[in-house]
Amino acid sequence: MPTRAKKFLAAAVIFFSLLGGGALAFDLGDLVGVIGGGMLVSGISSQINDFINTVTLNRGVGVQDETKVVPIVSVGSGTSIGAAQVAGLKADVDKVKAVAELSVSFMDRVGVRILVPIDSTNPLERFRRVQKVGVSAIIDYKL
Repeated sequence: MPTRAKKFLAAAVIFFSLLGGGALAFDLGDLVGVIGGGMLVSGISSQINDFINTVTLNRGVGVQDETKVVPIVSVGSGTSIGAAQVAGLKADVDKVKAVAELSVSFMDRVGVRILVPIDSTNPLERFRRVQKVGVSAIIDYKL
């Protein structure tokens, strides 16, 4: 990642954490948020992936397939960014660029978060599911 992009991303993270605090899934608005959040997630994804795999292996529940961490792109009332670990066969996992999150309610009392591995980091442009890949972990980053 270029130095200028790192500085911009650091400034954005500090600004939004001071503005609203909380977790990595803060609302950045439209495509700028998707790109900035995706860069943040990709910068630390391999370390998070290794950590999750070590913890689950040590507890006897490790994933035997290929895994990687990708951004979660939420679409609905604004766009926000989080991260998820996906798992499956290597050829299929390699196709995944992000996880799309659809939040809906059922009978006005049940909230449902649908997580869909997709082959693009921009679900506003296109939205294709990568088959045979599942979400194995959700990552929250507290600022």
